[in-house]
Amino acid sequence: MSAVTPPNPLDSYGAWIAQVADDWPEDARDWAHREFVDTVAVMIPGAVEPVADKLVQVVAAWGLGPCSVFGQQVKLAAPWAAMVNGTVAHALDFDDNFDPPKAHPTTTLLPAIMAVAEERGLSGAACIDAYIVGLQILGRIGQGINPTHRNRGWHATATVGVMGTTAAVSRLLKLDAETCARALSIATSMSAGFMSQFGTEMKPVHAGLAAKGGIMAATMAQAGITAGRDTLDGRTGMNRLMVGPDYEHLRDTIEHVEHGQNLRYELESVGEPLLITQHKFRVKRFPTCGAIHRAMDGVLDLRAAHGFTAADVASVDLHMPRVHFNNVFYTDPQSPLEAKFSAEYAVGCVLARGDCTLSDFTEDKIWADDVRSLFPIIHRHPVDKLEGEFPTEVHLTLKDGRRFVSIHEWPKGSKAAPFTWDEYWAKFDGCCIGVLEGEAKAKLRDLCQRLPDLADAGDLMRAAAFTPLS
Repeated sequence: MSAVTPPNPLDSYGAWIAQVADDWPEDARDWAHREFVDTVAVMIPGAVEPVADKLVQVVAAWGLGPCSVFGQQVKLAAPWAAMVNGTVAHALDFDDNFDPPKAHPTTTLLPAIMAVAEERGLSGAACIDAYIVGLQILGRIGQGINPTHRNRGWHATATVGVMGTTAAVSRLLKLDAETCARALSIATSMSAGFMSQFGTEMKPVHAGLAAKGGIMAATMAQAGITAGRDTLDGRTGMNRLMVGPDYEHLRDTIEHVEHGQNLRYELESVGEPLLITQHKFRVKRFPTCGAIHRAMDGVLDLRAAHGFTAADVASVDLHMPRVHFNNVFYTDPQSPLEAKFSAEYAVGCVLARGDCTLSDFTEDKIWADDVRSLFPIIHRHPVDKLEGEFPTEVHLTLKDGRRFVSIHEWPKGSKAAPFTWDEYWAKFDGCCIGVLEGEAKAKLRDLCQRLPDLADAGDLMRAAAFTPLS
């Protein structure tokens, strides 16, 4: 008997993108809506970050068009608008995380979806549908190459993000199954991004590249451009190249699986379970790398429970999975961007100031002695286990000898302690401070609230082209 040929993941995913019914459960639609609101919120202050103007200057020469850019009056062709908006969304590292691919999903999906929607006059409901579809594929492909892919230094927001945006745009364009499959193959040629860019402006540009790439891949496929059949799973497919030459050994010997990351592409049940409702999101309480949020929560909880100040503390010992420390690797940050990826700054900030907000990431604040003087008492203790195997432990010793311990498996804002709608809107309002107010703020807020019912989702994007406060 001849061996049965396993299904090609391109075909399985392409068919699901094209054929799955738009009959999502109400909580799936609600979660999608929440993440649109959260991401629009962080794009408001992100729009005035220096990288936004730098990038607009570059891409405006490449092609103007019908699509709006956050905080800008220029209108760009859809791929370039998505590229700038994706960068804006990720510029402050205040956007959501999604566990299955270990990536920032909405910072890539929203800009691509909204650019195409504005270009073509598509509804808010179509955007919500495309988001759920794109997120599912982003998660499934991420599960197929993680945890090793990200642990070895690939930035999954870029590498897997472009696969999700391609799926979302293919859904918006109503491509057939074969064309969707080809679009995903094309997207693998746009999959790139290293964690060595963390702490620089290229890190948020990765999100923009993934958003731009999804539009390009889907429209190239629509135009009939051919692509390989073994680009996800094959001798030189994404799984073997972007995990490593030991991919098969790792896949066959994996013992602990978390977030569905088992180094295998799920092909028989692409849409079940629905990842948006099973995993939900890690919505950020602080504008820093999410890997340090469990520790920050722990310090704040101990501070509130026992009433000490930073001056009372002799030492803070952080026991965390090594993969978390790998993300917050700046022990002596030299810039606000580096401070976002510094365990010492994040923990020192909440210890000294009782919070960590956007205002804590200025040159003056990151060099202030109240936080920097605490760096020597903050100690790292990496544990060679995944985050699901080992919770973050904060061991805090006071100068009078008292010792306190906090243990956190999940940060606030995650599925174990999700934000309420009121907390989403509070974050939105906080992100507007100093950037957007009055009628312009009220209009954008109203359109965000009504997104699922908008006949033309481009109305939201046109409102986002505000003039920032000086």
